[in-house]
Amino acid sequence: MSKSTRATLALEKAKVAFTVHTYTYDPNAERIGLQAAEAIGEDPSRVLKTLMAELDGKPVCVVLPSDQEVSMKKLAAAFGGKHAAMMKPAVAEKLTGFVVGGISPFGQKKLVPTVIDSAALEEPHVYMNGGQRGLQVRLNPKDAQKALGAIAASVVA
Repeated sequence: MSKSTRATLALEKAKVAFTVHTYTYDPNAERIGLQAAEAIGEDPSRVLKTLMAELDGKPVCVVLPSDQEVSMKKLAAAFGGKHAAMMKPAVAEKLTGFVVGGISPFGQKKLVPTVIDSAALEEPHVYMNGGQRGLQVRLNPKDAQKALGAIAASVVA
């Protein structure tokens, strides 16, 4: 497994301090983020998942704790939109350049508006996908927010 991905290169370019953590990815896991948290031995509230959604027909990226579900109503409100829906996996893969289970908010092919759930910003550190299945990066959530130019909002259901 390569520890250098578009995501880690984007973090290096943004001068964000991070460490890389690998784990055995289970493609049959019911919830990928929870499987990652268990595999690396971290609380699921600190292992963030990256979801791609569409807001009024335009792509957005949502980062939230792996043990939570996104509220489409709150997501739409966070960006001042009307209607949010999950993006189809094939569309998300094409847009980001990453495969499902390895989608990172960092280093996506196309820069899209991003929101990080505000509760995650209260953690001393978080884990986020490093750009491939079985690869997580550990970093300060406020550094992640700055690097992504992300807004903070409560988006959990």
